[in-house]
Amino acid sequence: MRWLSSRWKIAVMVIPALVLFTVFIAYPVVYSLIFSFTKFDGFKPPEFNGLDNYATLFDDKFFWRSLGNTGIIFAITLIVLIPLAFALALLMQRRIPGAGALRALQFAPAIIAPILSGLIWIFILDPHIGLLNRVLGVIGLPQPEWIGGNVLSPFSVAWVFMWTQVGFAMTIFYAGLRLLPVDVLEASELDGAGGIKRVWYVIVPMIRETFIIITVLMITGVFKVFEIVYVLTGGGPIHASETLVSYTYFITFTGQRYGLGMASAVIVTALGMVVGLAYLVIARRRQTA
Repeated sequence: MRWLSSRWKIAVMVIPALVLFTVFIAYPVVYSLIFSFTKFDGFKPPEFNGLDNYATLFDDKFFWRSLGNTGIIFAITLIVLIPLAFALALLMQRRIPGAGALRALQFAPAIIAPILSGLIWIFILDPHIGLLNRVLGVIGLPQPEWIGGNVLSPFSVAWVFMWTQVGFAMTIFYAGLRLLPVDVLEASELDGAGGIKRVWYVIVPMIRETFIIITVLMITGVFKVFEIVYVLTGGGPIHASETLVSYTYFITFTGQRYGLGMASAVIVTALGMVVGLAYLVIARRRQTA
């Protein structure tokens, strides 16, 4: 009877979370999946059209452009953001004056709403009114179109996304570093593993789980980039800076092609899940190898 009562208590505590998950996550996902196979404009009843929406997306050059821009953000996140956050965490672990204030300043962008982050960076990156081009003009250097151009806009979006996330990732790395056993670090230093060798051969293997957590969080974040694009460029010019999420928004609400937008949302969700799970599988296999 004690076993039955304990199971009942667990069920009572789990049911509210399960209800919320079903209503706000499971139901919308299933709803989107069903409507992705229909032609639906929000006014007429939906008409089943099979895989036509997916075929339309695969023939859409702007969809592939948005996928490429998301890939740029993804690559910069893995190559620049995560190593930079780890390096900052190592730096913050040292006894330097004002380390606490520096950690707070680095974390601050993570608590600013993405809309506000975009507004802040408009006044820096805008080619006409932005601070960066004004400074470049004063010193006689070229003044590129950081936003609003065909080439640099996706990289500017990636930069702003990195700015918003690097402090968050650094904080998690810092927490992981603080939990490392001091005796192991001291022993490695006595054995001659100092500087980069100690970081690569001692510290990194011991916080591998932290790397996995941060990488998964950053991957899911990449597939949710919307507000920064919406504020910085609006997806322009001619969808040159769209991400998968912003282009899905354009299709669904601006173009009022809800069935097509649902199909795009399904693809974005599937991509995020596949990439995240693939990374977890690879990381786990490396741990057990």
